[in-house]
Amino acid sequence: MPTAPHPQSTDELLQALRENHQLPYGRTRTVTAEELVDTAERFAEPVPLIHALLELQEAYTYGSDPRKSPVVFARLLTLFDEQPEVFDERLRHQLFWRFKWVANALRALPEIPLASLRQWLTEMRDRYEKAGLGLQPYYGQAYQLAVHVGEDTTLAYELWAGRRRTPHSDCEACEICERALYRLAGGDDERALEVWAPVLAGKESCQEEPARSVSYALLPLLRTGHADRARELHLAGYRGCRRNPSMAGEVGRHLEFCALTGNEARGLELLAENRNLFDEVDSPLDQLDFLTAVEVLLRRVENLGHGGLPVAGYAGRAWTVAGLCAEVRGRGDGLAARFDTRNGTTAHSGRRKDRLDRAPLLDALELSLRTRGLDDLAPGRAAVASVAAFASPVIAAAVPESLPELMSRARALDEEGHPDARACWARLRTLVAARDYSHPEDPAVGPYGRLCADLLSDEAYRAAERGDHASAVDLHEEAAGLYEDAGAPGDVVLARACALLAAAEIPGEGADDGAEAEVKAAALADAHAAVVRLQEGAPGLAPYIEGRLLRLRASALGVRLQTSGDRTEAAPVFAEVDLLQEFAIRHGLATQVSGAMLLRAGTYALSGDLPAAVVEIDALRDRLASHGPAWHLPRALGLRGRLQLGLRDAAVAHADLAEGLRLAAAWPADAVDTARLHGDLAQACMHLGRPDEALAHLTRSAEVDLRDGKRMDAFCTYSNAAQLCLDLGRVEDCIALLDSLLAEPAVAAGELDDRLVAQLRLIRARALHAGDDLKAATADFVALAAESAGWDDDPGSHAMIAAETAMILGEAGEFDRAGEVADRALAAHALSPRYELISNCLRELARLRAQQQGPDGLAGALAHLDEAGRVADAARAAGFQPVGRSLETALAYEYGRVNAYVGEYEDALTFLEKALVLLGEPGAKEGGAGEWAECVRLSGAVEGIYLERAAPALVRLDAAVARLTALGHLEECEPLASLAAQLRDEG
Repeated sequence: MPTAPHPQSTDELLQALRENHQLPYGRTRTVTAEELVDTAERFAEPVPLIHALLELQEAYTYGSDPRKSPVVFARLLTLFDEQPEVFDERLRHQLFWRFKWVANALRALPEIPLASLRQWLTEMRDRYEKAGLGLQPYYGQAYQLAVHVGEDTTLAYELWAGRRRTPHSDCEACEICERALYRLAGGDDERALEVWAPVLAGKESCQEEPARSVSYALLPLLRTGHADRARELHLAGYRGCRRNPSMAGEVGRHLEFCALTGNEARGLELLAENRNLFDEVDSPLDQLDFLTAVEVLLRRVENLGHGGLPVAGYAGRAWTVAGLCAEVRGRGDGLAARFDTRNGTTAHSGRRKDRLDRAPLLDALELSLRTRGLDDLAPGRAAVASVAAFASPVIAAAVPESLPELMSRARALDEEGHPDARACWARLRTLVAARDYSHPEDPAVGPYGRLCADLLSDEAYRAAERGDHASAVDLHEEAAGLYEDAGAPGDVVLARACALLAAAEIPGEGADDGAEAEVKAAALADAHAAVVRLQEGAPGLAPYIEGRLLRLRASALGVRLQTSGDRTEAAPVFAEVDLLQEFAIRHGLATQVSGAMLLRAGTYALSGDLPAAVVEIDALRDRLASHGPAWHLPRALGLRGRLQLGLRDAAVAHADLAEGLRLAAAWPADAVDTARLHGDLAQACMHLGRPDEALAHLTRSAEVDLRDGKRMDAFCTYSNAAQLCLDLGRVEDCIALLDSLLAEPAVAAGELDDRLVAQLRLIRARALHAGDDLKAATADFVALAAESAGWDDDPGSHAMIAAETAMILGEAGEFDRAGEVADRALAAHALSPRYELISNCLRELARLRAQQQGPDGLAGALAHLDEAGRVADAARAAGFQPVGRSLETALAYEYGRVNAYVGEYEDALTFLEKALVLLGEPGAKEGGAGEWAECVRLSGAVEGIYLERAAPALVRLDAAVARLTALGHLEECEPLASLAAQLRDEG
């Protein structure tokens, strides 16, 4: 079945070849190239057929299909021998260049005899000599064959490297890589890195470079103590080769790098991202390279005791680490043996053994902002995190073995509100779920139904903590029924009260934010009244239950105050808190005394009295130090830190929060909201000018939330971390973080909010653009613009995305598509105005068109500016005030710049002078001086250089320099003074 309509003429065929050439290498491009060759044969014209065959051979070569590349080249060579005159200079150059491709392809196939490889090199030499071409490319291939076979390469290297390059030599970057690998094979890491320096610095590149060199340089960099540089190159280099079948070896070396730096979990994530390589790499040599690296990773994971982890592998079955390791071991050994048999050496088996035997080079190297271990990849990790990883090591050993003791201990800790109760309940939950569980016949622990109710209550509290209030209601109600059957009336009342409060927390549907807050506040008031009635109707309750009910009552009114923001509702909260504290002191309930003081401090804060809140929290801190409970101290310090942030004392806030985080480490993680502590510390760090530290806290906060099952909170925090990362210029870190997030199973399964996922993708697209990957950024922006077009409830966001997309398309020179997307942005803007954004988009499109197309683009550029003028008029009529300069000022400046780009210098100067008038004279304050100086500079350049009126230009520039100097804007003076000096020198 054809993938596209058959071209009906040679012109259509050549256009189809050009379009196919823009596609990424892979099955789609290869199949289309095969079809286009079939089409070319029907035209009975040699030149279109030559072009089609060249495209097909390239698709095979870079699609990792070496068996077919020589066959296509044989057809090209036959055409050249029969009709040399149809090969112009460019086609002839390509033909002789591709002798090297065939040599590479034949080496990659172990079924091709070594004699045939040597025969092909002889053919290449003869053809080059006959054509009068230099032989350096031939000697390069002879050297590579010697390396492949495992022969002494000294002479072969000198015969190649000592010759002058020719037009058919490999590019500079590729030859640098080969020279560096020669040094590397000799054990000279330092010399190899010196040779690689131009490629690793980005000064030399090609289709395969620097990705190939980077992958080889990672381990030498580690061995020579340049771990930070290796990390940097890993992040950038991996992105250049991932999922690419023709770069399977490069991908493998990144997996190996992860395995040898304590990043096994990241290695498995990258392996999952590249699972296509198991089935799409047709080159046996590339397979051997890739599978050896995969085995390095899997053996490392298995040796660390995680052989049972699920892992991505060959399609058609589920794999564990141990199972896939055994599979790739067998395949890798078989491939190495086939090459060695063909070559008559043991080179490939020996190299493979060296890689597999290599010990880790570093215990740990933080490669990405998501520092994850192998435990984090275990199935069901989120569900058991608080039981296993977050359990206090002290308590893990203190959980009683006896069932009656364990139940009694769990209930006693639960009554106290002690966080170690969770470990006991978790152990009981495991025991009860076992097939051989037998409930003890002990009146002291009660019936089986009561134990089930206890476990349901614990599960309900967990559900509420992660924001799943609907599940919490169901679980509490079910527990209440079981408590009733078990004859525990006090627990029935408490469970039903908890259900009432959880029900009030369930978000409403279909209402706007204001209405939703009003509905929730009313529901909380009703829940409070219902809890009061429950408590009054149940006399004789145990003190700990009375204390919890009083705490629920105070909490209900406190959350109502927080929801409504109505400070007149603070008095009832204080009254309930006073009642709770008096009762708790009378009955010796330390946990509830602390809870009352926390609620009082929070209520002061919500009422706007931050100093009073600090006084209360300081009193609590003193009480906790003397009376406990100790596990409330991190929580109290966390609240104190937030209060200090409100009082704008970031240094004190940071100290409190850091101490709270330190103390929290002594308790199970779910005893303290460590995610909140990390998030607040991030805010404090930003106020203190420590953004890198803030970034670390944001990612830790997100990871804790993710482990606790708070997926939405986690991804929102990750989104903030990614944006901060981008703002800091850490582009590769940003992209790596987002790639890891977008590969999460919840994202792939569509379980995460689609707008949040779109936000992550948008930040990634911006990061790609900031990293100069215009092609990838354009593809991502275009996809987001198409998707957001369906957001009927949020046209403003679509306007923003479409406007950015239009500018990216313009930067890529695709002005027709840019115009179409800009029109969609304008349509969305009409529904939800984004005046400044749309004006920026239109002005930027005008600038790009004039800059790239010159006079031919003037009409289109002016059309964009005219549209921007209408947007400015509408903004002024609507009373819109932009940040910084007015839209009219920006528009006048852009008219000037556009006219300058196309050579209309008189018009350019007129508009620039208009912009200067609209800007007004700069003042002493920073802000507008830079824009004014740039406008003066461009005016001076247009007038003095292009209109050749140096005298008035100098008057303009000198006056501006004097003005800016007097105001203290010395930095802004520099480009003006430099231009004035240039005009004087030329005059």
